[in-house]
Amino acid sequence: MKIIGILGGMSAASTQIYYRQICHLARERLGGLHSPELLIRSLDFARIEALQVAGAWDQAGDILNREARALERGGADFLVLATNTMHKLAAPMMAGVGIPLLHIADATAAAISQRGLRAPGLMATAFTMEQSFYTDRLRAAGLAPLIPDAADRATTHRIIYDELCCDITTPASEAAYIAIAQRLVERGADSLILGCTEVGMLLDQGKVSVPVFDTTLIHCDAAIAQALA
Repeated sequence: MKIIGILGGMSAASTQIYYRQICHLARERLGGLHSPELLIRSLDFARIEALQVAGAWDQAGDILNREARALERGGADFLVLATNTMHKLAAPMMAGVGIPLLHIADATAAAISQRGLRAPGLMATAFTMEQSFYTDRLRAAGLAPLIPDAADRATTHRIIYDELCCDITTPASEAAYIAIAQRLVERGADSLILGCTEVGMLLDQGKVSVPVFDTTLIHCDAAIAQALA
């Protein structure tokens, strides 16, 4: 089994889901007392979020690069960045790193394409929805992503940072997310990407009328497959 290097803490809530899910998948596939070989570096998200807000992406990229190099030195065979938004910095993060990064958008695009779908709605942070680093990779895979309108993007983003990243879930926010997802479906989305690693805390297949692709679960599945390959 290859050693999975996880760079997380962005947020800690999502990294906990990664750990639980990867452990579950290892037991499911290998049986018995098996568990995955992991190295986890969990960052202080308050520091990273401050850099995001300030637009200091170069500084954030330097931090991720240092951590990626540390995971490589620690013996990781490949890296998983346990956040969608920070894949904006995938290139600077991997500068000078000799092991591969399992990219969350590529894994998600492959899962959608395998189902024969093409027009996923995307619910994520404002950075992920409004900038091109994520949607460009979806388009490169032959998909045509749809994003919510400005008001729905603001609501989606606010709930992620103010609530989900703090492990807070409320019925009101769940209802808001369900309504946003439905509006994307009404505009032509044939599927829905839970494009922030915390969005699955409020949405799942039982609450949405089109196929749902939870990027966290997809990423974990791809990580175990690569570890066992």
